[in-house]
Amino acid sequence: MKAAVLNLAVAASFAAGAAAQPHHHHHHHKRNAPAEKREVETTYVPATVTQYMLGDEVVSADEAKDGIDKGLYVVVGETTPTFTPPPPPAVTSSSSSKTDGVFIQKVTASSASPSSAPPTTTSSAPAATSSSSSSSGYPTGIDAEFPDGKIKCDHFPEEYGAVPLNWLGLGGWSGLQFTPSYKFGDFSISFIETGVKGMSKKTGFYSYACPEGYVKTQWPSAQGSTKQSVGGLYCNSDGYLELSRPESKTLCEPGVPGITINNKMTKNVAICRTDYPGIEAMVIPVDAQPGAVRQLANVESANYYHWDNKPTTLQYYVNQPGVSVEDGCVWDCPEDHDECGNWAPTILGVGKSSDGNTYISLFPNTPTSSAKPKMNINITGDISIPCYFKDGAYAVSDSGCTTTIPSGGKAVVTFSDA
Repeated sequence: MKAAVLNLAVAASFAAGAAAQPHHHHHHHKRNAPAEKREVETTYVPATVTQYMLGDEVVSADEAKDGIDKGLYVVVGETTPTFTPPPPPAVTSSSSSKTDGVFIQKVTASSASPSSAPPTTTSSAPAATSSSSSSSGYPTGIDAEFPDGKIKCDHFPEEYGAVPLNWLGLGGWSGLQFTPSYKFGDFSISFIETGVKGMSKKTGFYSYACPEGYVKTQWPSAQGSTKQSVGGLYCNSDGYLELSRPESKTLCEPGVPGITINNKMTKNVAICRTDYPGIEAMVIPVDAQPGAVRQLANVESANYYHWDNKPTTLQYYVNQPGVSVEDGCVWDCPEDHDECGNWAPTILGVGKSSDGNTYISLFPNTPTSSAKPKMNINITGDISIPCYFKDGAYAVSDSGCTTTIPSGGKAVVTFSDA
């Protein structure tokens, strides 16, 4: 019987340690304007020290890993204020690394980790933005306002832009967090039960995926009392779905544009974003098929979800070439366990800071995985410094690399044969 839940935390704060890096930026407000050279200040973020916590006690990384391997702990989330970029070369910073806790929470045996897979593909284009009328009489479409409190919890709101993940066995939802003691206005949520396949529906938060380039808008102001993230629509005691963040009337919103994936290989690459805020499983897929160019969602961190009063970014787990999203966009892969899903070899982190720059990090998924990508990954475009994984090594250092693009800039993440 699994007796505990391990929440993996990866965290860092934007720090000031700057080195100006010249690059060419194309001005987007003038037609046929020549490229102009601008100096962009690159802000590097120091890596953090991670601590594993069981209550108030520190658990060693080896003990935590051993518990996962033996099935004593079930990984259900990673509290992730920001991605963890590597330290830059030959640049000094007055900022010191900070320590972040990884919380191990006692739960009931029924609160197991999600294990089913998300969809084989996600539409490369968002749902239609023009609204239409549903049989219920309410306007529909990805830009239509969600009818608060009018749709039953057993109906997945695909007509409002949400992308159903039917094979998870959760009624199309990307994650379920049952919160029987929660009431609107609560400061925090003390009891959270993670829903799994086959469980009956209860009151709580129902999270969902959005089309490529879009991100969800719904999460409550109250979050877990031990710093778990909580996200999605709220299923009330009457069995109807309510907006958990009423200031946003739609379910999905466009992310910051400018980052695309280009797969030049003959095999697909499953890129899996964490369902965050929510159960934090890497189940939101972008299936980069051979020859495909796909959108990668990005967010303005200051204006998106805040964890523990800190701005957050998005994290994508990048699987080995040829791993389907059914197998790769899960915690525990049915095959090649040590090289996909939660053990995918590399992570791509993106987020737009309040300084106007988008930060893109490419770094190994350590200490969880020792696998290395079986392909080359190169970030190009309006970037401040080179950032890539090539011929078995990362740019900058073994810890990976971080680069930036200015506001309005573009970057392409290219997958190619090693």
